[in-house]
Amino acid sequence: MKHKRGFNPLERMAAHRKALHRNMVTSLFRYERIRTTKAKALEIRRSAEKLITRAKVDSVHNRRIVSSRLYDEGMVAKLFTDIAPRMKERPGGYTRILKLGERPGDAAEIVILELVDYTLDIEGTSGKQAKKAAKQNSKKTKKADDGVKGTP
Repeated sequence: MKHKRGFNPLERMAAHRKALHRNMVTSLFRYERIRTTKAKALEIRRSAEKLITRAKVDSVHNRRIVSSRLYDEGMVAKLFTDIAPRMKERPGGYTRILKLGERPGDAAEIVILELVDYTLDIEGTSGKQAKKAAKQNSKKTKKADDGVKGTP
C-alpha cells in the first residue's frame, strides 16, 4: 500500500534524484516533449507543474525560486517569457502523458511527457526537410523579386 508516501524515490539517493529532476525538467522545457519511463514521468510532471505555476507570476522572488531548481538560466528565461504566458488562463494540468508501450529490454513502460499546448508538425516533415523547403521557397521568392525589380 502507498499510505504516507509523498513521492517515488526512483531507487536513487537524494542528490542523484534531485539532479535527475533538474535535468529532466530542463529538457522538458527545452524540447517541450520528452520520452521517458512512466515512473519518472509521473515524478517529473509534479516538479514541472509547480515551476510553471510559479512562473505564471513574473516577480523577482519567483524567478529566484525557479532559478534555484533549474540551473540553466536560458530555460528560466524561456519559462517566464514563453511557456508561462501560454499557460496563463489554464488553472493547472500543464502536461500530459502519452503511453507508448513497453521497452524491449526490461519491459519498463515508456511514455511521452509533453506540455499540453505542444503541436506536432502537421505536414509530417522532419526538421531538415522543413528547413530545405523553406530555403527553396525563399529562393523562389527572391527570383520573383529580382524579376519585378528589372535587374538582370
